Amino acid sequence: MIYAAAVGAGTLDPGLSATLIAAVVVSMAITPLSPMIVRRFLPHDEISMEGIEEADGLAASALIVGFGRFGQVASQALLARGIDVSIIDRDTEMIRSASRFGFKIYYGDGSRLDVLRAAGAAHAKIIAICIDDREAVNKMVEIAKAEFPMAKVLARSYDRAHTIALVQAGVDFEIRETFESANEFSAAALIAMGLPDEEAREVVQDVRNRDLERLELQLAGDFFSGRELLHGNQPIPQPLTPPRREPQALTPETEAAVREGDDAPPPPPPVDD
Repeated sequence: MIYAAAVGAGTLDPGLSATLIAAVVVSMAITPLSPMIVRRFLPHDEISMEGIEEADGLAASALIVGFGRFGQVASQALLARGIDVSIIDRDTEMIRSASRFGFKIYYGDGSRLDVLRAAGAAHAKIIAICIDDREAVNKMVEIAKAEFPMAKVLARSYDRAHTIALVQAGVDFEIRETFESANEFSAAALIAMGLPDEEAREVVQDVRNRDLERLELQLAGDFFSGRELLHGNQPIPQPLTPPRREPQALTPETEAAVREGDDAPPPPPPVDD
């Protein structure tokens, strides 16, 4: 090896030789990993925008922001009805995948006013915000309501607290992302338990109605009438229907822990649909 020969000739210090050899070994080891490292730390769009068209000069009746699982389903009825739809998303891989199935998705960040303008928000009858980033949704709603007042703004809500924020921001329609699917699931569960289909649907509709009543109380600022405890500014969900049985600890240790926690501050709120 060159370094060994240099050490033998006295032209290279043994310590420096060892360092150089180690550097060569490390560089050889990480070279095959370089593409993965680049993909991991560089923004996805900077890697390749090949085959990706940015939103520019669009003017459809409906503008959909986000074409993930939620946006894909939400778009189907519009497309089936023949309504002209423009769709933007920031995920370049998803855009490429969608194109293989015949969908034309444009690249664009819907939380930017210039992008919304380029995507045709000023011409749209509806702006449907279908992404799962709570803060980005809030920003898009704020921009859309201020800059495109003629458009109806529909938004995907993350949870109950987000629903309240969106309604207060003036959205024309919002829906918690798992609320209706969970209701349909519970209806199927009741039917599987032997209830007639019509009765199961009536039970689920009653749950919807009571949930709406509680939401209206919360929107009025009355969390406690809505049977919600508070942790900071966040509601802690309580059951719409009180359980028939009193809760019981399964072990003496659990019972002792519950008693000790009676005077403790409420825990952080769990995720609430």
